Amino acid sequence: MNNHPPSFTGIRDLFRRKLSHLYTVKEADSIASLVIMTILKTERLQEMMNPSMVVPASKAKKISEICEELSAGKPVQYILGETEFFGCRLKLNMNSLIPRQETEELVDMVIKENRGYKGMLLDIGTGPGTIAIPLALNLPECTVHALDYSDRIISIARKNAILNNAEIVFFRADILDPSWKPASKYGIVVSNPPYVPENEKYRMHINVLNYEPPKALFVPDDDPLLFYRAIADRDGYLLLPGAKLYFEIHEKAGQSLRDLLTKKGFMNIRIIRDLNGRDRILTCTYNGR
Repeated sequence: MNNHPPSFTGIRDLFRRKLSHLYTVKEADSIASLVIMTILKTERLQEMMNPSMVVPASKAKKISEICEELSAGKPVQYILGETEFFGCRLKLNMNSLIPRQETEELVDMVIKENRGYKGMLLDIGTGPGTIAIPLALNLPECTVHALDYSDRIISIARKNAILNNAEIVFFRADILDPSWKPASKYGIVVSNPPYVPENEKYRMHINVLNYEPPKALFVPDDDPLLFYRAIADRDGYLLLPGAKLYFEIHEKAGQSLRDLLTKKGFMNIRIIRDLNGRDRILTCTYNGR
């Protein structure tokens, strides 16, 4: 920035210029607004109504530093240490996968199809509580459990549950550990496991490859369904008769996952497309054999 105190418009122009190699103008404007609101503790309406409002020098310096980090590819959610998801405020760190729009669609579907549900629900691979927290808040009669393989990850999720006043039982478990046996059976199981094949890394944005946790994203090319298989293989230990499963999936994995679940006796299999027209959610029921 120059020596003159910048305005909201000046900050937006700075972000457009500095981030043009990574983001569209619309994306840069959205990021600039988020940074302005967070650092200045303002509302979006104030920025829109007062575009020429001058930003204090100390705050402008902080915003400029954030812009430099963004220019290097670091995601804004990690820089600010938090994000918004389905009306919830989630604290994040570099161990946390950044929530995506597709996962909001998954959460919305689970809520709409299970209003009034009074049983037990399990979120497998909860991360920072992305799925479990809005489900606990929007299905208040439901008992929500959530697991992940790391104590560090579970610690973040617990803090986010407290931040959002969500009642959730968190525990550490590795779904890929064949010795793990769940202590309870559930009427609903939800999971957004790693599902991107390693051979698709070349397609990924640098702010994903260089910063987001690879264990939360990638699976071996020769076994892309390993997490779904691990869940399905525990059917008798994990699921009540008639239990519903909801999975977020890779856009090209729908048919192969349908085949896997059909062979294992799951029923009522549906594949749902996301807002971009890609296969993104698979849901089915357990027949309780």
